[in-house]
Amino acid sequence: MKKLPSVQDLPLAQKKVLLRVDYDVPLKAGQITDTSRIDESLPTINYLLEQKAQVILLSHLGRPEGKMVPELSLKPIVEYLSKILKKEVPLISDLSEKTNQELVLLENLRFWPGEESNDPLFAKNLAGLGDFFINDSFACSHREHASISGLPQILPSAFGFDFLKEVAILSHLQEQPKKPIVVILGGAKADKLKIVAKIINWADRILIGGRLPLLISSFPLPVSDKIVMAELNSDGKDITLESIAKFQEIISQAGTIIWAGPMGLYEEDPWGKGTQEIARAISQNQAYKVIGGGDTEAALTKFNLLEKIDFISSGGGAMFEFLVQGTLPGIEAIINKK
Repeated sequence: MKKLPSVQDLPLAQKKVLLRVDYDVPLKAGQITDTSRIDESLPTINYLLEQKAQVILLSHLGRPEGKMVPELSLKPIVEYLSKILKKEVPLISDLSEKTNQELVLLENLRFWPGEESNDPLFAKNLAGLGDFFINDSFACSHREHASISGLPQILPSAFGFDFLKEVAILSHLQEQPKKPIVVILGGAKADKLKIVAKIINWADRILIGGRLPLLISSFPLPVSDKIVMAELNSDGKDITLESIAKFQEIISQAGTIIWAGPMGLYEEDPWGKGTQEIARAISQNQAYKVIGGGDTEAALTKFNLLEKIDFISSGGGAMFEFLVQGTLPGIEAIINKK
């Protein structure tokens, strides 16, 4: 991929900058349980603050579907940011609100229905908050939402440091993968099965576990001997020992491994065996190893195997789309403005 415009390429000193980040973090009882997505945005935030820019952070959290859902407020995020940056970070919820604070966070973008529908009027109202737009949310950039695809049509735009890092690593993987490529899909979200049709010609083997084998009636898969479907235990909460062995054999021969989604309900005994054994098989391989998605990272952290992974992508769906297409709607919106 050609060189993308960087946050460092724009004259941002003392300007108002809209910074799209991905703060869709896991919460438990209103507390953040994994801050890595916030931490990954700090280099770009700190750079902008060093430029004396006024920064308006934009993010979504969960799926409130255009309604105000109190438990999906970004309030826990501003509390964490205020603590780690040692400065007050206000949370604002009014697009017409004028602020002189050097760093603020706009309330959950998906509280407004215009975000997910990519409503031009909502994008225009968002754009009214700033002079420039920076996209540092790779994980969201496969979606044509107002804060991803709409804002670049209105404001001068570029990419943040974390976004550029993702593109650099995944571009190399896309262009020069070590064969065979083994993709492992798991978890419980049926829409992950949509990925299979997209990657069937790129991957050499696709291993499917988690609850996905129970959900294929919703998303019929291509007919291909590349696909290996796990069998599940009678309770459906983990893959069988036979499936573990079959997956281990294929993984042992891989040159590149890309994993998104656990094999079962790994958080609870005794259903963590499938995920743990697959994680161990991956960690023992000399292949180039990439994971995508928060659940996969959390599982590897639990089993103390995260350091065996070569690259952790912030996005699952965005990662796969980029590996197949070599671009994303959020990239095209900036480099090929209409």
